Amino acid sequence: MFEKRSCVQDKIFDVVVFILLLLIFFIVAYPLYFVLIASISDPNYVNRGEVFLLPKGFSPRAYALVVRDPRILTGYGNTIFYTFFGTLLSVVVTVCAAFPLSRPKKELYGHRTLTWFFLFTMYFSGGLVPTYMQVKNLGLVNTRAVMILLGSVSVWNLIVCRTFFKNTIPNELWEAASVDGCNVFRFFWSIVLPNAKAIIAIMTLYYAVAQWNEYFRALIYLSKSSLYPLQMILRDLLLAAQALTIDADPSLIIEMTKQAESMKYAIIVVSSVPVLALYPFVQKYFVKGVMVGSVKG
Repeated sequence: MFEKRSCVQDKIFDVVVFILLLLIFFIVAYPLYFVLIASISDPNYVNRGEVFLLPKGFSPRAYALVVRDPRILTGYGNTIFYTFFGTLLSVVVTVCAAFPLSRPKKELYGHRTLTWFFLFTMYFSGGLVPTYMQVKNLGLVNTRAVMILLGSVSVWNLIVCRTFFKNTIPNELWEAASVDGCNVFRFFWSIVLPNAKAIIAIMTLYYAVAQWNEYFRALIYLSKSSLYPLQMILRDLLLAAQALTIDADPSLIIEMTKQAESMKYAIIVVSSVPVLALYPFVQKYFVKGVMVGSVKG
């Protein structure tokens, strides 16, 4: 009797959990779906709020307005450049800094103090104006280097990486390697890195996504449109579509006003497609990264 009741309760529990998860799925997935259908719908229906489940009045006009701008290709090229070299630098620096911080006190004296110095920067900074003045004095304003060097290390990612090394690479492994005459650099290159492929993939994913979506540094430190990343160019397109000028052709003003709402969604799709296309291939690392980052130490 007890087993039967328990079985029934389990089924009820499973049904409730399934319904809740299905509801959460729709809450998360519908905004993404709506962005897609709104971007290919007639702007008149979008502006009147009549697009709900299916696109109405199929129209790729918004994508045509976005893609035909020659700056889009330049923005994609700049963003790919910043993402590739910025991610490469960030991963190298993060891994090389996290490994020594994960070693015992006898191997790196003062590693706890160094860790607290890193943590301090998560909560306090010099402010935007002093930072801008420093960047200007270094000659990095209006250069590609400012998008790569500035903010190249995330302290959060550094702590996650340090925790991985601390829990995965035992000190006994280093002692065994040192007995065989292995120095610390050979140990790091030949033993640590091959066993850290998971955390390197995770850091690459985190930094690449952050670098791809970066626009604030470009907004502050770049004034040359030829250096703008994709996010900045799409922002300018959206502002241009929403701006009304007295000298403009009235028919053009009306057309751009109608298209502005659809262009918002088309811009979201254009800027998100590369990351969404890459995600299925790195999903397993993303999930593993959540588990690695669940315990800090």
